[in-house]
Amino acid sequence: MSYVLGLTGGIATGKSHLSRTLAELGAVIVDADRISHGVTARGGVALPRIRDEFGEEYVRDGELDRRALGALVFSDPDALRRLNGITHPLILEKMKREIAEAEALGAPVTVLDVPLLYEAGMDALCREVWCAWIPRRLQLQRLMVRDGLTRAEALRRMASQMSAWEKRRRADRWIDTRGTLEESAEKVRSMYYGLLERLGGGKNDAQNG
Repeated sequence: MSYVLGLTGGIATGKSHLSRTLAELGAVIVDADRISHGVTARGGVALPRIRDEFGEEYVRDGELDRRALGALVFSDPDALRRLNGITHPLILEKMKREIAEAEALGAPVTVLDVPLLYEAGMDALCREVWCAWIPRRLQLQRLMVRDGLTRAEALRRMASQMSAWEKRRRADRWIDTRGTLEESAEKVRSMYYGLLERLGGGKNDAQNG
């Protein structure tokens, strides 16, 4: 049975880099953001429901206006709740299918890369959870630079999620990503090799897989 490991973290805390490192080590990654983009892309199953819920101005010529919808939901908690009510069940369904596929392939570790792991209750699918973490001040700074947001815009996006500190508190293990990308990668490599040892494999198995 594949060991299901949750990977989460607040926005702009470096989770995606950790996920890429785990993929390089041979873990199967079930990426909630990729799945979310798929269900809301042209022809995606969520698009008709989003158009019906929010109006034609958010779905133009068969394409989701992500910037306009983002501006709405990150300034209106009720709109965000309604959007999540549409997308989360579809994302969860697809994630469960991908977990089953990884299981069928004999993957020793399947990583659920989910920013809203706790908010969506997807931690219930996981044997354990790892969390990327940085202090709030640095998180705000990174988010503003990464996405070109004002301080107010970045704070609204951070407020739409559970705090990075609370995610760290709930997780089984957490990774401080304040350092360089390589430092963060080395931390998660060490944790992954330790996990394989606990599961009865080892470092050489990961490198040769």
